[in-house]
Amino acid sequence: MPHSPKPGVTVNRSAVHLAALVTALLAGPALAAETTPPSVAYASIGQLQQRMDAGTLDSRQLTQELLERIQRIDRSGPTLRAVIETNPDALQLAGTLDDARGSAKARGPLYGIPVLLKDNIDTGDRMLTTAGSLALADAPAPRDAGLVERLRKAGALVLGKTNLSEWANFRSNHASSGWSGRGGQTKNPYVLDRNPCGSSAGSAAAVAAGLATVAIGSETDGSIICPAAMNGIVGIKPSLGLVSRSGIVPISHSQDTAGPMARNVADAAALLSVIAGSDPRDPATAEADRHATDYTKFLDPNGLKGKRIGVVRQLAGAEPNADRVLEQSIALMKAQGAIIVDPVVLPHLAELGKPEITVLLYDFKHDINAYLASRSGLKVKTLADLIAFNQAHAGEEMPWFGQELFEQAEKKGPLSDKAYTEALAQAKRLSGPQGIDAALKAQHLDALLAPSWGPAFMTDPVLGDHIVSGDPTVGGASQPAAVAGYPSITVPAGFAHGLPVGIVLFGAKWSEPTLISIAYGFEQHAKAWQPPQFLDTVGGRPVAATR
Repeated sequence: MPHSPKPGVTVNRSAVHLAALVTALLAGPALAAETTPPSVAYASIGQLQQRMDAGTLDSRQLTQELLERIQRIDRSGPTLRAVIETNPDALQLAGTLDDARGSAKARGPLYGIPVLLKDNIDTGDRMLTTAGSLALADAPAPRDAGLVERLRKAGALVLGKTNLSEWANFRSNHASSGWSGRGGQTKNPYVLDRNPCGSSAGSAAAVAAGLATVAIGSETDGSIICPAAMNGIVGIKPSLGLVSRSGIVPISHSQDTAGPMARNVADAAALLSVIAGSDPRDPATAEADRHATDYTKFLDPNGLKGKRIGVVRQLAGAEPNADRVLEQSIALMKAQGAIIVDPVVLPHLAELGKPEITVLLYDFKHDINAYLASRSGLKVKTLADLIAFNQAHAGEEMPWFGQELFEQAEKKGPLSDKAYTEALAQAKRLSGPQGIDAALKAQHLDALLAPSWGPAFMTDPVLGDHIVSGDPTVGGASQPAAVAGYPSITVPAGFAHGLPVGIVLFGAKWSEPTLISIAYGFEQHAKAWQPPQFLDTVGGRPVAATR
């Protein structure tokens, strides 16, 4: 599952760094809103449910409008390439949900709401699950992923699959985020020549562009937080074990998790409420039912009041626009009654990269082989087969970058190797008990705060992602929570020359209620979200959708 810019020797681009992205941009004017917003494209779950309850909208009409919007914006016009495949049964499913709406007992907020899934999440239907690779395009998955079973039970409609960084950005250190052999290059809907980040690139771009109400992404390190931030939306990376990973193409059982991506905190909380919970197919979720809850209960507009929030300056200072937005956000938090502790030192931050990459390489070989064994109808059965497939189809799969991470992983031994067990123990200890937990305890904090990332960098298939670090020994804002298996949430906080900039909050394991309360309180006063204008370049002209 996902990994934003990929892991490298010292954390390189794997735990995407708080980037010194492109040139130092100065603060620009706020992005102008769409003059005629589509009727359903940017509506919230609550607004859509109100209309459906009133009889002025039904799920079939909503699904039809979104499918037409995907055709106008994603397949033509701006040509985002965010949606890799739409569900051929979507309208029929929507009609069935409409027919049952009146008699459906205890209908939840997602009933009849279209949801997009990252294309590494299994669906036992006519859609494929490929992780963006042509190697997995021979046959659909045999059954729904655990979280998809929960979505369908709640009455959500699976609208389609989203493009992603192929293999969740765990194939090469030189990849372009949002590119896959099957789906091509996803664009950032705010400025089309900018990158959407990854690996949940399509999920983030689709939600930002109003192609679906909400989407599911997945993260190993940064793959929800980075694309959500760079596409101006909310992303929640849950605690490891809160959401089932069964039926999701893996990178690492030590760090992987799926999570919500939405345009506002309320929708993200509603989506998390549905997908959270124990699943016998994923032993890591054994404790999930003890912690899963209705997260919408924590949507408090005064959620900042009295909260002790620590600013991790080690994760700032690399990009001036991100720093400017961070300072504005701190001022807002103080004005709403938060107690800001600044700075807070996060111990051992510079020591996480080496054990992390060791763990991911070992886990990937083990986990991908186990996943492939669960898929029938595929010619590839092992990581070695995937390497051979890419070599045999290099023109389609490797026109821009190679597969050195695959090759490094294939050389690793079993999970009983001392190198693996020691790296795993070190990574978890330094990131969790001696890292985040220690920082929270020392200052009696509710959460930690940093910039999510700076504004989106230019897409560059030749050189890959333009993400560099001010300090090459320090990972990105996503890394501490990702390695520890603790929750994080990114929220839109401002703009730089029409490009979104976010802040990230992270805390102790199972602290989703606190983080959601803080994030919602911030969002309600910051009011930072604005719809994209599909500009061709920074300061350029909008690219019209095909009507």
